[in-house]
Amino acid sequence: MTNPSILPVDEHRRLAAVRRYDILDTPPDGSFDRITALAARRFDVPIAIVSIVDEDRIWFKSHHGLDVDQIDREPGLCASAILSEDPWILTDARADPRSLANPLVAGEFGLRFYAGVPLHTADGFNLGMLCVIAREPRAVDGRQIADLNDLAAIVVDQMELRLAARRAITGSSAAARALPAGRSAAG
Repeated sequence: MTNPSILPVDEHRRLAAVRRYDILDTPPDGSFDRITALAARRFDVPIAIVSIVDEDRIWFKSHHGLDVDQIDREPGLCASAILSEDPWILTDARADPRSLANPLVAGEFGLRFYAGVPLHTADGFNLGMLCVIAREPRAVDGRQIADLNDLAAIVVDQMELRLAARRAITGSSAAARALPAGRSAAG
């Protein structure tokens, strides 16, 4: 069960927005994989993730440098990070009060650096995060955060394009079914 203290106030609407994109449990996608590879290179870190925060899990649409498709929502930093529209930066997670008790920080994984920006929709929902992770502390500069914000916007743009294409196909199929027998859309 997810801790209610780390839930957005409009969590049921945010989850409906996640479902609207129909992205959960979809196969790997080259465009998202290129974004995480670019983010990892830009920050010189081994791990970059496009995450979607679901009801009880954090699912990874793309995960560069990590062989895991999802984690439970509870220990995930992305679940806390979606509560804000601002970047979530932990330059040294072992010294940051927001993450001291987190099992990814205190446990075997040894997370020390996390920089993430929300995947923010036009209608105001944070679906997940684009984040970069390292096992040693590091500093970030404003240009890197601006790059991460731009890459996160590209992720959302890709999701919007897929949604629009799905809706167009559905609309075309419905229109074709509505035509009288023997008539085509052209004639």
